[in-house]
Amino acid sequence: METESEPYVRLASLRQLHQVVAQLNTARSLADTLQTVADGVVEGLGFEIAAVNLVRADGDLVVAAVAGSPAAEAMMAGRVGPRPAWERRLTMGEQWGALRFIPYTAGWVLDDDEVPQWHTPSTVRDRPDAWHPMDRLFAPLYASDGELLGVLSVDKPRNGRRPGAWGCEALQMYASQAAIAISNARLRSNMQRALVRLEREQQALRSSEESFRQAFEYAPSGMAVAEMGGDQHGRLLRINDALCRLLGRPAAAMRRCSFSDLVHPEDIGTLLRTSAEGGRAELRLARRDGSYVWVSLRNSVVADTADGPRYLLTHVEDIEERKRHELQLAHRASHDSLTGLPNSAELRARLSGRLCSLPGRSGGAEGTPGGAPGEVSPFGEGAFGYESGGFPFDLAGLGEISPGGPETEPWAGAPEPFTGLYGVPGTAGGRQVFGAPGGPGALGGRDHHVHAVPPEGEGPGEKGLAVLFCDLDGFKSINDRYGHNCGDAVLIEVARRLAAGVRDNDTVARLGGDEFVVLADGLGPAEAQDLAVRLRNAIIPPIRVDGRDVRVGASFGIGWAACGMTAEEVLQSADQRMYIEKRSRSKSQRRAG
Repeated sequence: METESEPYVRLASLRQLHQVVAQLNTARSLADTLQTVADGVVEGLGFEIAAVNLVRADGDLVVAAVAGSPAAEAMMAGRVGPRPAWERRLTMGEQWGALRFIPYTAGWVLDDDEVPQWHTPSTVRDRPDAWHPMDRLFAPLYASDGELLGVLSVDKPRNGRRPGAWGCEALQMYASQAAIAISNARLRSNMQRALVRLEREQQALRSSEESFRQAFEYAPSGMAVAEMGGDQHGRLLRINDALCRLLGRPAAAMRRCSFSDLVHPEDIGTLLRTSAEGGRAELRLARRDGSYVWVSLRNSVVADTADGPRYLLTHVEDIEERKRHELQLAHRASHDSLTGLPNSAELRARLSGRLCSLPGRSGGAEGTPGGAPGEVSPFGEGAFGYESGGFPFDLAGLGEISPGGPETEPWAGAPEPFTGLYGVPGTAGGRQVFGAPGGPGALGGRDHHVHAVPPEGEGPGEKGLAVLFCDLDGFKSINDRYGHNCGDAVLIEVARRLAAGVRDNDTVARLGGDEFVVLADGLGPAEAQDLAVRLRNAIIPPIRVDGRDVRVGASFGIGWAACGMTAEEVLQSADQRMYIEKRSRSKSQRRAG
């Protein structure tokens, strides 16, 4: 009878197995899936107690679900068993297919280890296949890639016997399906956590973008985002209202251009260096009306981890007021407060900028700068001196030249002449142009320096940098008679007349008191004398101050700037020429001109 009913028993067990496997796929979370696995063993496989031991991230196994015994659940749930102890169980037991069975005769060595376990007290039947309360049966749960997900432990078969071939096969099939269900549940759980994390990150990103947008749009100073790299490098992508107001340009129009389209031509190099390296720079940007405003640019490169630098975030601060203040301070430091002309320090700086320590070429009497004051003054009696050179070396450094004598041995310290295009020595304004090979050398670090050389005659190529030293005649008596306010007014008017009488690139400076100096480049001796005459004639006409007319005269001395001299020596030479001219005339002639 038992044999005839065996197929019906197996069919009923298979139906139960199918039902519990189907339930595995209805669980909504990993915890629900684990509990369903444990419940399925009790409901469909004929065991009274089941526990699911799940592998944790650290490798140890935790009792994640227990079914069949509230006492066992209370004692085992949540407890952790070390991975090495579990590995010992899975290797020492008898292999029942994929299952591991440890009979009570061998399992006593495991009684004191740290793996959580539960044994139900029961009566042991006197038959060979009877289940002993200390027997242990495990079904490992493996993922499709062979990873151990956990171990399903079962205890106390309802029939009191060790499972036969059909029972072991059913448990193996169930364990295989349970591993799939656990893998799917873990995947769903990971995906849900990832989705939650992604949503939080996106929410944080949206919040950050909104914060940036508000900070960008409503910033009190200009802000812009420009593209980096590609064909549209430097193109403005976003511009805030503050920058539009600063430049007087609408955002739509600015998005069609880049900062290089707006920057002052002289500041292009500064912009390119700042854009490439990030950092800070001060430059001028064009307004819509054609004027320029000084701004401070602070650049930050916004990098993409995959594609590298992509955007340039630029903060634009209006520094027009500060720059105007700086320029005013610089102007005050370099210009005379009364007349507005360059002061003594600025004059010496400009003059020194044209001089180097290397002598130019010979000329002048007795080899001294200035020669003998033998020229006739255009103002009348005596001498109106101008310097014609006075240097012991020729300009090209070909050799030492004695006044009126032949060339001697070449000077060893002379530099090679600068060679221009096609190998022709470069010239500028009739003067040889030298480079500075090998470093600063004798030229003080000036590359392609144009030597200042006094003219030696009236030829068309004989031009030089004339230094006209002017001292007013009769000015002290005006100060003494009418006061310093009247004297200041006279100085202001003389400065205006001098500035009006020279070219745009000439320099008129107030040396101090009633002394003025004019630097005029590219003049010959006759042209310098003509300029002195014109300036003196411009000063002589009466100057009306406080309802009265006052008159002053002027004495001029002409010197010539030359490399090898210092700025002070050039000014002293012109000053000496001026005093020679002044002493050559009587007081009445000085006032009358």
